[in-house]
Amino acid sequence: MMLPDYWLTRPSENVDERTQIAFDELLNTTLRIGGCPTIPFALPWSKWQFLCHVADHHDIALHGSGDPNIALFEPRQSHDLNDFGNQKAVYAASDGLWAMFFAIVDRQRVTSVANACIRVEEESGAVHGPLYVFSVSQSALAGQPWRTGTVYLLPRKPFTTQPPMAFGSSKVQIAQLASFVPVQPLAKLTVTPEDFPFLPQIRGHADERLQEYATALQTGAPWPKDV
Repeated sequence: MMLPDYWLTRPSENVDERTQIAFDELLNTTLRIGGCPTIPFALPWSKWQFLCHVADHHDIALHGSGDPNIALFEPRQSHDLNDFGNQKAVYAASDGLWAMFFAIVDRQRVTSVANACIRVEEESGAVHGPLYVFSVSQSALAGQPWRTGTVYLLPRKPFTTQPPMAFGSSKVQIAQLASFVPVQPLAKLTVTPEDFPFLPQIRGHADERLQEYATALQTGAPWPKDV
């Protein structure tokens, strides 16, 4: 399936067995501490690779935030353009890069965000992705509204996955998760804008036309042109 060029593919990871073992050891050592320790990341690989590995291979959900001191995540009413994302819930991602986006975008300086993380499942059963879109308010983009943030590792068990959406003859699997009960984080990782590999590819959009961008993402239409 051909998608517009604003969809981004995950960078090549080059995560060999040695790397995976190191990631697993760091995760397991940290989780044995208990509480919500900050992961002492000193490995020679990227933090985004570690987070993607954790989300892809462990029963872990990820939540990006600008607050480094969250002891308990409580369900809150969200305001989103789709039904699943418009509930009273704790929201998280099943993808490391998507969670990082929410950690490094300074929401104090950004009115709105347009973003997505999907995998496309064809009729044959073949799955492509993950694929990403990242956009912030055009009015804020020139000011580089980034911050040092925190990605929290949460237990996956209480979370429900957003149902797949029809996309032509294919289906779209969405990496959004929701828990309707409080969730206590297991660990956290500090991330900076420089840790986010898509920083130069973050787009800008007009806040008052947010629905147009959401419709484009859901239908595979081109990115709305400036008016």
